[in-house]
Amino acid sequence: MGKADIQTGRLSPEEISNNFSDMHPPLSRPEALIEADRCYFCYDAPCTTACPTRIDIPGFIQKIRSDNLRGSAHTILRENIMGGMCARVCPTEVLCEEACVRNVHEDKPVNIGLLQRYATDPVFEQNLNLFERAADTGKRIAVVGGGPAGLSCAHRLATLGHQVVVFNRDRKLGGLNEYGIAAYKTVNDFAQQEVNWILDIGGIEVRPNTSMGVDITLEAIREEYDAVFLAFGLGGVNKLGLANEDADGVLNAVDYIATLRQSENKDDLPVGRHVVVIGGGMTAIDIAVQSKRLGSEVVEIVYRRGPEQMGASQYEREYAQTSGVTIRHWASPVKLLVSDRVTGIEFERTELDANGKLQSTGDTWSLNADIVFKAVGQAVASDVFGDAADSFEQKGGKLLVGDDRKTSLPDVWAGGDCIYGSDDLTVTAVQDGKVAANSINRYLRLQE
Repeated sequence: MGKADIQTGRLSPEEISNNFSDMHPPLSRPEALIEADRCYFCYDAPCTTACPTRIDIPGFIQKIRSDNLRGSAHTILRENIMGGMCARVCPTEVLCEEACVRNVHEDKPVNIGLLQRYATDPVFEQNLNLFERAADTGKRIAVVGGGPAGLSCAHRLATLGHQVVVFNRDRKLGGLNEYGIAAYKTVNDFAQQEVNWILDIGGIEVRPNTSMGVDITLEAIREEYDAVFLAFGLGGVNKLGLANEDADGVLNAVDYIATLRQSENKDDLPVGRHVVVIGGGMTAIDIAVQSKRLGSEVVEIVYRRGPEQMGASQYEREYAQTSGVTIRHWASPVKLLVSDRVTGIEFERTELDANGKLQSTGDTWSLNADIVFKAVGQAVASDVFGDAADSFEQKGGKLLVGDDRKTSLPDVWAGGDCIYGSDDLTVTAVQDGKVAANSINRYLRLQE
């Protein structure tokens, strides 16, 4: 295998456009009314309990039934300000829809995700103003990170009358919603449409291309602002730990997805004929499916454990497989096969010992590959805290926070992927930001 196997334009522009169309087309009004009518409107709704942001799901569905879409959207967005994106990317199949009382073998759950999108899409399409700022408090809060947690916190603080400055590492706000989610899940530049709507509340200043530990320090912003919310995500990328990991053709899946998301002409992207993805989470699924949709002939995911231990849900695994992706389990990479560039990768079979610990068997096998994507997780960048690193209580390289998302520093809160115990979901990050904002507001009021 050589560079001839890495090509642009494997598919026609029309084929690629079709492959990257909306994963779940929106419901029409008749479809939405029929689906809403399937809801039992449970008093102690298990779907609401299963939602990390505690959206009143029967409440917003009831408003859809009465054609009160503005009221339905308000019910959603007052609890989850990024309810539009979450309607597209939230794993509803393991959260609210799994908890739905209709989710039994002879029936199916209410399609809560699509109903949520039906209610919220008009808000962004028509730029409807559903929230207003309280009177200015004179307090200023620094939010480090413009992803879901940071934007959620900033918006809630702005509605409470505080001034917020968002320091963002990237040129665009949105975090993984903008740079890290498969393109077919969020089409028509929806991520930025939602960001712009959130900023319209006012009271939020954005400073792009500004990184913690490089352009700003925690010590400096603590001196200048009344409180700080850290939501800088995961800047570091885990390595395979193999020789030749920097060889041509061995790529970081996160970076490639970001490039794909920002590309105006996806048919110009170089695509491998035979792609191997190492990992078992959502990033692995997203890069595998998108490689297939860009024209790769063979795409295989290899994961060191079994399907039940994969970070990707069963729904996403099945979606990948029906998209033409092969998923192999119980194998760990041990050697990259390289000549002038990567030509394949060798694996060793794995199994669990009597104590349930993963171990190698000594049995090896290989796959050909002209592209190997690394999708084995991310970590907090080691230099992000600077001299303040020892000030925090940390675990596993992430920040420890309380139920109110407060760190061990009295004026610093944190949320999203940079805190210990995060599950890497947009909806959880939004809840972190909301909880932290309410806690910061109480703290500032007490200071007065």
